[in-house]
Amino acid sequence: MSFAPLVEPAAELTIDEVRRYSRHLIIPDVGMTGQKRLKNAKVLVIGAGGLGSPALLYLAAAGVGTLGIAEFDTVDESNLQRQVIHGVSDIDKPKGQSAKESIAEINPYVEVVLHPERLDNDNVLDVFEGYDLIVDGTDNFATRYMVNDAAYFLKIPYVWGSIYRFDGQASVFAPWLRHEGDDLLSPSQVSDLPCYRCLYPEPPPPGMVPSCAEGGVLGVLCASIGAIQVNEAIKLITGIGDPIAGKLMIYDALEMEYRKLKVRKDPNCALCGEHATVTELIDYDAFCGAVSDEAAEAAVGSTISVTQLEHMLKERDNGERDFVLIDVREPNEAEINHIPGAVLIPKGEFLNGNALAQLPSDKQIVMHCKSGVRSAETLAIVKGAGYADAVHVGGGVVAWVSQIDPSQPTY
Repeated sequence: MSFAPLVEPAAELTIDEVRRYSRHLIIPDVGMTGQKRLKNAKVLVIGAGGLGSPALLYLAAAGVGTLGIAEFDTVDESNLQRQVIHGVSDIDKPKGQSAKESIAEINPYVEVVLHPERLDNDNVLDVFEGYDLIVDGTDNFATRYMVNDAAYFLKIPYVWGSIYRFDGQASVFAPWLRHEGDDLLSPSQVSDLPCYRCLYPEPPPPGMVPSCAEGGVLGVLCASIGAIQVNEAIKLITGIGDPIAGKLMIYDALEMEYRKLKVRKDPNCALCGEHATVTELIDYDAFCGAVSDEAAEAAVGSTISVTQLEHMLKERDNGERDFVLIDVREPNEAEINHIPGAVLIPKGEFLNGNALAQLPSDKQIVMHCKSGVRSAETLAIVKGAGYADAVHVGGGVVAWVSQIDPSQPTY
């Protein structure tokens, strides 16, 4: 199912541009007109990280005339395993600036607009305004829902992607897109096109789905999914091919298997359904939750700092107190760094109940994870099992390495 091109053609291509894009121009489906549409396009890429890196590189190489980059973070050494738009010399540099410099090396005819602020309810609509298309490379659920809603309110199509370990997903969300040749919007023509909320009406329970920072991601998977996103962006801009609007592309890198599933519009969708309840931007952090209500409640008055833990460990070594320090991360994480004296019991063992049988009844339980989210979730389980004096370490091993033992690597 093809759709009308998103962008009108630019007036002309220069001789240098004709030479540069010659391999596009000789494709009948793209041709001079399609390349002029790319030149005239304004695409906003959210994030210059794992997905944003390949997306920005190939959008620039394809000749998209204006690329916006919404990115507030700086380049870290751990990014270089997958964020190929950055290099060693870019470490500690703002990611947006690093990406802009790389784009200039690939295609000096592309105008880059930096949006170095964190997207939130106060600025997202202003940042999105004026763009023809959005490519979403975010890595958290709160921002994904905000992007979906803001794009829907502004009627800007967006290409979504998601990655985790060896698995990736991609789709296009734009319930209002016109079929090729149709001048007017018709409910019967677009009723089968969903938004992100149709696919995922509710976010997963807090702490149930690890982020890439917690679970990892195969670096090259970013290129696979980012390339799909750019492919869809080019199709939408030029009006060629069959975009995956209304479909979900799933990629399993280990099995080298692609699957395409049909996603139907939910008539009861809170955003694009017949009786929408989301009619403006909402509190997305509260909607998604960093931790569950039970974990937040359990952590109140039961969170210690890494400096407090250091003092407690010294007291334990001196025989002045006794407790069990439990690392609830995965074994491969514990191989990277650790807090001395911790016993490894992954969070999953608490979720299935097996860990409770391993806990002593006569000692205080102290738990930590990477940043404090997973340990807060397990704290709620342990307290519910009767360990009223259990505590967890705020900031986790990240805070420990930063404040107590900087000789260990971070991840």
